[in-house]
Amino acid sequence: MCRLTECNGHAQTKKPFNSKMKRWVCCPVLRNLTVVKGMKMRCRFESTGRPAVPLGSRLLTDPSKVFEHNMWDHVQWSQKDKEMAEMKSRENSAVLIPQEYQNTFDEEASKYWNDFYIAHESKFFKNRNWLFREFPEILSHKKETCTREDGECNAISTSSVESNLCHNDSWQSEDSSHFFAQGDNLKGHHTSVINETVCSCESSRRFSEFKEEMNAFPGSEATFRIFEVGCGAGNSVFPILHALKDQDSGPFLYCCDFSSRAVELIKAHPNYSPALCHVFVHDVCTEAATYPFPDESLDIILLVFVLSSIHPERMHTVVNRLTRLLKPGGMLLFRDYGRYDLTQLRFKKGHCLSENFYVRGDGTCVYFFTKEEVHDLFANTGLKEIQNLEDRRLQVNRKKQVIMHRVWMQSKYQKPVT
Repeated sequence: MCRLTECNGHAQTKKPFNSKMKRWVCCPVLRNLTVVKGMKMRCRFESTGRPAVPLGSRLLTDPSKVFEHNMWDHVQWSQKDKEMAEMKSRENSAVLIPQEYQNTFDEEASKYWNDFYIAHESKFFKNRNWLFREFPEILSHKKETCTREDGECNAISTSSVESNLCHNDSWQSEDSSHFFAQGDNLKGHHTSVINETVCSCESSRRFSEFKEEMNAFPGSEATFRIFEVGCGAGNSVFPILHALKDQDSGPFLYCCDFSSRAVELIKAHPNYSPALCHVFVHDVCTEAATYPFPDESLDIILLVFVLSSIHPERMHTVVNRLTRLLKPGGMLLFRDYGRYDLTQLRFKKGHCLSENFYVRGDGTCVYFFTKEEVHDLFANTGLKEIQNLEDRRLQVNRKKQVIMHRVWMQSKYQKPVT
């Protein structure tokens, strides 16, 4: 079997959960290879030498040169490619795993992922250094106009909050409103003095409570908060921490995984810093589970190869809950498997749980998305589409002279400001 890098997701493991499950072999070189001709790309990150446009710009215009690189971008499928993929998908989903066994993979998902990280620790996937190229929003705190030098900041200052407490009717308690009503028959200047005194006391008390609440969670003083869901052993965490460590503008990273072993691996890493990051065990499918930060407190939520591991029937609830954590204007960044990716076509009969949802040999699950499904999933929670792309690439094993069609989804959705 060809070992796939992390950006391709989760490769098959060596030990199947029953004797009938076999390992896969890479597909041979395809004869009918569709190339991109005359395709012009809008350049992005020109000054830094980064690839043009999202998802890269290495285009295969001459099929005879296919083995000159390990990966080709924006590969168009021929009609024959599509028909072949649909046929293989129908074949490997013709036999479903019995319902009595299906619940096991959902209910014991954390156990399977724990076993995965116990076996592989942090050595299975490569670090996602491509994150900042495709998702520059992760470092968008660098571009904010708010600077310490000019003294202008979007954050609410202590003085402005304290002032608002005195001038906002919503901060008045029932007791103070009742007191004002009792004093209607007092003289004007006495009423003014009483009002000022009560407002001052009440605002001080409420402001103290406000500060206590704001300081009650890790990263509460940060001005830019990132949250990665399903952080695994830290293949996104540590590239992000490396980018944040020299920043003084107040960024903070949260990350969670429902594998306790994965969380232990992150905490034990020499580059883990509690001053910049808070990692915790959490199952996003458990609706009653709480987060260590309040709603509308996050600027970025990162969902990279994690939503596909959740049962399709649970996805909407998960995304809806995560949306509430975003600040107005906050972004949700998504990358995961696309429909008819090589990983899907490699599955044999007996691995399918439901339509386009499979279980691997190690008991972990994976779903394969379409653009329409991704859009519906996020738009139905009230998020605005910024980007929704289908990333079709040709992965090449030059040593074995093998090519593989890869399909991933990459999307960005924003929470409306109003």
